[in-house]
Amino acid sequence: MSVRTRDGLGGRAAIAGIGATEFSKDSGRSELRLAVEAVRAALDDAGLRPADVDGLVTFTMDTSPEITVAQACGMGELSFFSRVHYGGGAACATVQQAALAIAAGVAEVVVCYRAFNERSGRRFGSGVRQREPSAEGAALGWTLPFGLLTPASWVAMAAQRYLHAHGLTPEAFGQVAVTARRHAAANPAAYFHGRPITLDDHAASRWIAEPLRLLDCCQETDGGQALVVTSVERARDLPRPPAVIAAAAQGAGRAQEQMTSFYRDDLTGLPEVAVVARQLWRTSGLAPADIDVGILYDHFTPFVLMQLEEFGFCPPGEAAAFVAEDRLPLNTHGGQLGEAYLHGMNGIAEAVRQLRGTSVNQLPGAPTPWSRRGRACRPRGWCWGPTAEHRARVPEPGPPCRDRRPGTAGVGTGVPGPPCRDRPPGTAGVRTPRGDPAVVGVVSSTFRRWSRHHPYNLRRTRLRHLRPIRRRRVRT
Repeated sequence: MSVRTRDGLGGRAAIAGIGATEFSKDSGRSELRLAVEAVRAALDDAGLRPADVDGLVTFTMDTSPEITVAQACGMGELSFFSRVHYGGGAACATVQQAALAIAAGVAEVVVCYRAFNERSGRRFGSGVRQREPSAEGAALGWTLPFGLLTPASWVAMAAQRYLHAHGLTPEAFGQVAVTARRHAAANPAAYFHGRPITLDDHAASRWIAEPLRLLDCCQETDGGQALVVTSVERARDLPRPPAVIAAAAQGAGRAQEQMTSFYRDDLTGLPEVAVVARQLWRTSGLAPADIDVGILYDHFTPFVLMQLEEFGFCPPGEAAAFVAEDRLPLNTHGGQLGEAYLHGMNGIAEAVRQLRGTSVNQLPGAPTPWSRRGRACRPRGWCWGPTAEHRARVPEPGPPCRDRRPGTAGVGTGVPGPPCRDRPPGTAGVRTPRGDPAVVGVVSSTFRRWSRHHPYNLRRTRLRHLRPIRRRRVRT
């Protein structure tokens, strides 16, 4: 896909497995160990062995090199390995690069991973302390001397302008935080499991960098997440219904800097997100009205609102009301605010769970998720859905599902509600116009989405002297 034309990547690759470690504040083991545990969990989920892997993709910020992870996992020869820059802007792009390698025949099974001790080790929220000289670092010389030393302070500049331009108050951001924590409260894997918040809690939380309060900022996490990408043809023979990648995109805006794009004409939007949105809508054939659930990169609440507006879900300045009305279920795993901060990789996994029908906050039927990762970095995006081979596994309407409020993705109230489609484990159950179950997810480094109307209806221990890796309970 280019900025101007539709590409031919769609329908060539799929996510076949997901795996993660537990999410904590002190893992008690090395980042390499976390990466290996997540990778092996994802391979187990996909029904593959380490020897089947011939490609790896991660972040430039990751401290566990691809060949080192391959060695520690017991993989063989690699024909493809790659890294993507820009932190939270990289999550969806790792999947895009894996899909490109699969489509080009460069690799057959590619694992995307991210692992760090971001709480017990290097804490990104502490800001810039020291860095090697670079052109990118030199740009920070225009902001650091004036006290803008942390990601929160950089985002606060744009957030303040957004509120001023649209006549809003900081309480507008609270809707995003409350939504994330509501879903995290029902997610046993989330750090904030069982701990929802209210708008009053948000308003009472301390200032970090006005207009951002503590509950506007994502948490810091130790953990790892991995995803297995392979061809659609191979994925059809694996245990899980494949999440077919229907579109993928990266984008950068004019006059953009990594997180300090303060010299553009307008600070109230995210032009780089619009670059990605145009590509994804064009290639996927979807529109905002097709989307059932959004998985957005929520490192800071203001950028969730801006993403919704850039993708066309609502007009500029109206995203806070859009979220308050639950018109689009957002971050059903709890997001970076509620579940864990894994640079957005855990959001991709949640989108896959929504497709499989295994999310703890499962939407009725097979939803159409949308995801975007990494504002202020270079946005990326993609889409996917399950294959027709699993059509036989999806019967007609079955037992009743738990009742949910219209427009929300919540855990059931305990009162039987309208009937939903019964699904065997790992399947998705919405019928498309062509008769096959399908869900499409659009992922950019800040945001993912899925749709049932897409034409592609395919359906913690430290390493000690290289001791064998002891299996641990992991979540898939």
